[in-house]
Amino acid sequence: MPKNLENYQQKRAQELYSLGSGTTKYKYEYDPTLLETFENVHPQRDYWVTLNNDEFTSLCPITNQPDFAKLVINYIPNQKMVESKSLKLYLFSFMNSGEFHEDVTNKIGKDLVTLMEPKYLEIIGLFYPRGNISIHPAFYYNNGEEKYSKLEEYRFSNRNLNPQRIDL
Repeated sequence: MPKNLENYQQKRAQELYSLGSGTTKYKYEYDPTLLETFENVHPQRDYWVTLNNDEFTSLCPITNQPDFAKLVINYIPNQKMVESKSLKLYLFSFMNSGEFHEDVTNKIGKDLVTLMEPKYLEIIGLFYPRGNISIHPAFYYNNGEEKYSKLEEYRFSNRNLNPQRIDL
């Protein structure tokens, strides 16, 4: 391994608290401070990062019953990227958070925008049925550049054109 790559990887690992810690501490209340980033070494290129959380859990704010979902997070990174273990711990912190599906999805989207300042971000919450109705809220963000604004408009406008493919 080249020496400069080895040094970069060591520096990167030292900057990440969650990934580098020997003991994982879980928080059971919403905590956006759990999120961590690392440097995108390819900021000049546009590419997709897709993160799936198949076991997301939060609470209904009225009944206090658990709500389960699959979250699909797609983004085009700019300078920073979210570290996946910190994202896992952050999403886990919603377990005892009583919020409606739409609120949870938007809160996660806003937190990730604040954290990373991506070129583009979308979050789809595929909440499992309660009372025989499933809810699939979506959050979209673009950084204002024309091509990402057009991408957001296209993805938003065409979100439900293929009902057989609800996971994107």
